Amino acid sequence: MPPGLPYFAGRRRELDGLRADIDRPGLEALRGRVPAGCRVLLVAGRPGSGRTTLAVRLAREVAERYPDGRFFLRLTDSDGERLPDGQAARAMLRAMGAAPEPGAGPEKLRAALRSAFAARRAVLVLDDVAHPEQLLALLPDGPGNLVIATSGGPLPGVPDVRPCTVGGLDSAASIDLLTHLVGAIRITNDPRAAEALAGQCAGDPTALRLMGAWLAAHPRLAVADALHRLRAVLDVTAVERPDRPVRSAGGGTGEPRSGASAPLARAFMAVYEALPQTAARLLRLLVLAPAGLADAQIASALAGCSVDAARGALEDLAACGLLEREPGTATLPHLYRVPGCLAPLLRALVETRDRPAEVALARARMLERTVRLLHACRLGLAPDQSDEVPRPLRFASRAAAAEWLRARLPALLAAARSAVADGELDTLARRLVAALVRALAADPECGDTTAERYQLHCLVLDVAERRGLPRERAAALINLGDLEAESARPAEALEHYRAALVAAREGFDGDAEGRALEAIAGTYLELDDPQRASDWFGRALALRQTRGELVHEARLRGRIGALHIYAGRYGSALKEWRAVVAAHRRLQDLPAQARALSEVARVQEYAGHPEDSLRTCRDALYWARQAGERRLEGAVLLRMADTLDRLGDPAGARLQRAAADHLLQTDE
Repeated sequence: MPPGLPYFAGRRRELDGLRADIDRPGLEALRGRVPAGCRVLLVAGRPGSGRTTLAVRLAREVAERYPDGRFFLRLTDSDGERLPDGQAARAMLRAMGAAPEPGAGPEKLRAALRSAFAARRAVLVLDDVAHPEQLLALLPDGPGNLVIATSGGPLPGVPDVRPCTVGGLDSAASIDLLTHLVGAIRITNDPRAAEALAGQCAGDPTALRLMGAWLAAHPRLAVADALHRLRAVLDVTAVERPDRPVRSAGGGTGEPRSGASAPLARAFMAVYEALPQTAARLLRLLVLAPAGLADAQIASALAGCSVDAARGALEDLAACGLLEREPGTATLPHLYRVPGCLAPLLRALVETRDRPAEVALARARMLERTVRLLHACRLGLAPDQSDEVPRPLRFASRAAAAEWLRARLPALLAAARSAVADGELDTLARRLVAALVRALAADPECGDTTAERYQLHCLVLDVAERRGLPRERAAALINLGDLEAESARPAEALEHYRAALVAAREGFDGDAEGRALEAIAGTYLELDDPQRASDWFGRALALRQTRGELVHEARLRGRIGALHIYAGRYGSALKEWRAVVAAHRRLQDLPAQARALSEVARVQEYAGHPEDSLRTCRDALYWARQAGERRLEGAVLLRMADTLDRLGDPAGARLQRAAADHLLQTDE
């Protein structure tokens, strides 16, 4: 739940009405039935009307009645487009500590979300609902939960919803808010100008806060000066044109969000036009930031200025009410968010005042900086002496790097999605995804990030298919298959591996083809089909032999040999393991050669040839000693002891076990 505003003016009647609606019996109760669903409250109003602030305030006031959690989720992204149902459900599951399945469809995610809420008493704020389906998809089961939704208008089709429409603040509340922002002295000195200013803002809370913050930043000006400035802004068509679609980050167009009110647009322009040119340009470009969030590093990359200059500009813009400051920590800097009601106005300004080439360059600088930050984060998590990071990008400690990655993960994922959707920055997009995957792999304490990695590999697959890159497509499909296999979904993994095999052959990528063949074989093994697994391992082996890859050949022969043992075909297993020994001898890998000889001895013992097994164990023991592998030497001695027991030599077996125990203890 985001922090509430430091000063909350008015809205007492709306709050009391909403609180009363929580306990008022619904339609099901009036019909004599036990309510099956949760209570849903709707706060409707135009952007900037304070609907989100009111919803968060209500959630905090009733929090003690819902001890199992308070959750907040925006359902419209920073580009003004609907958040997909699956993405919203996945975000809620992660917030609740539940690990969603990778690649799970919206239906499965919604079912998992309902199950997670079933035994809870929680309050959930769903902000900026654009369509009733968004709300219906996320409604938890059970009457113990409370959902507070905000929207620009009614949501037909939502059962038993309790609406509350918010408009402008009344005159008394408007003056109260201005007094808090500007100070009592200036308001008392010119009460008529204050009333006129509140009237020009039509009680719009965001417009009042903008003008109040502007006055607070100019202590030598009177309230009448703000009133004159606001009245001078008459033409707002250059700020917002609701009849024109808003261009998204991907270059496409979608339905525009409900436009800001004319008073809010005028107040925004009154403050915006007073900004220095560099600060105004930075503010416009902040709408390009992933998830609408930016810190000094991202802001400096967008504007092409120093980090210190960007940090100062962000502070000034927040003081003017043009940005929302999100609290940081001792190691994390503040984050700044463009208010949702101002984002459409700023996007319109970007379209009219910035050339497309400049916007593309700013986005490229931002993505490049994000890649470098992820690189620095990975090195902070797993230092590599062979790689250097510029001092301004270094993290103070491993804990600081881990905290940054976990806190910024939603914005980083949004940056990757935006880069892929752009379509013109595919090289940067691929670098960004690769850097993010490596950073997540370097932080084992980040929790289960399977779903996030699945999304990232899907993005790489999108780029590869759009650009016609079969090698990249094969790699992405193999990675997706690996994640499916990790999640115990072998059928889905098999589908991805087969598609990867086709792509690898299209791109003449022998290594990827070999990986896909081996992965298909391993998946059939998981599906308890050893016959097909052996067949596919054989295909992978044939490919590796034609490429002369001895290491892979030895590993695959070992897999095939293990399958022969499982099927009781000891002669074939013995042949494969002897071939493994020969391959490691050619590679001069003494430890691997000793381990392979130990497996040969095991097969000989299974086949009923203990004397041969004992001789092979002596060979394995020799090569283990040559390699200096004490633990391996101890393991071979234990196998020899078991064989001696079967040959009726308990005294010799005891001697071998004693020697093995001594080796293993001294090795520890």
